[in-house]
Amino acid sequence: MSIKKLYMLLIFSKLVVTKLLITINSMHNLYAIFVRFLDICKQLADNLVNESGNIPRCGVVPRFSDLEIIALSLTSEASGIDSESFLFSKLEEYRTEIPNLVSRRQYNDRRKYTSSLCKVISDRMVQRPDGCEEYFCIDSKPIAVCRLAHARRCKMGKNNYEKAPATGYCASQGVYYYGYKLHALCGLNGVVHSFDLTKANVHDIHYLEDIKTEYNNCTVIGDKGYISTEVQLDLFETVNIGLEVPYRSNQKDWKPTFTPFAKFRKRIETLFSQLCDQFMIVRNYAKDTEGLFTRIIGKISALTILQYINKLNGSPIERIKYALM
Repeated sequence: MSIKKLYMLLIFSKLVVTKLLITINSMHNLYAIFVRFLDICKQLADNLVNESGNIPRCGVVPRFSDLEIIALSLTSEASGIDSESFLFSKLEEYRTEIPNLVSRRQYNDRRKYTSSLCKVISDRMVQRPDGCEEYFCIDSKPIAVCRLAHARRCKMGKNNYEKAPATGYCASQGVYYYGYKLHALCGLNGVVHSFDLTKANVHDIHYLEDIKTEYNNCTVIGDKGYISTEVQLDLFETVNIGLEVPYRSNQKDWKPTFTPFAKFRKRIETLFSQLCDQFMIVRNYAKDTEGLFTRIIGKISALTILQYINKLNGSPIERIKYALM
């Protein structure tokens, strides 16, 4: 390689590294992201909170508002920080910008308290970019809380059997696991409209009972785990929901899968991949069931707010890694 080519290569490498550092600094400026998310939360929660940004309740008015708790939670999840210890070590750099910052223990408690408000704000964001859908994709994702060998020693949910984890089987991975199952319903743009967390041993088809109470006059596309003639007929006759699932090869009256439906169904698989990649939804730091549920709500809400920002910027909704640039 000539000296001239080597020199040009060094210059190009320097430019690439400089641009990468600028991008990283902009993405990891937690205070800038926090302010942006807080502004969005204030716009969407205008009638849900009082003038100070808190859920109306008796007692001392907290200086660090409930909306700020939610915005901080979304900031940490959107930035890929799922450890509260690491989050508060990073926040030491912004003590002057956030003078009323609560302690880590208070943040953990109030994050659980405001999880329902966070869910409502997330639902309102969904209606903006993806409000009038007629086609939805449905699927489930295993959420393990510990290794299967450690299940007997797991203390999560021991005080409440109804919310305790259970042993389930993941057909796509061919493994048993101990924990929960995340059920989700998304539109064709990849925006989560509805989700729920159940025991791992609950069959996917039971989530359709919840769908029946919330949706009507639409088409739901699922995989082979949702095959049931009785459920398909019930959904169609009661709320006019068409459940489209692929046929098994040994089924009577077998028909080939409608190609567009097979393509659309991959959208929710991509969505779960994004939740695993950027939001690390399968990694669990929660010590109790309520904490786990709160983390799941925070991660899905963070995904939704990034999609909402892309919608406001006129960018493709699914490109969530570019939303904060």
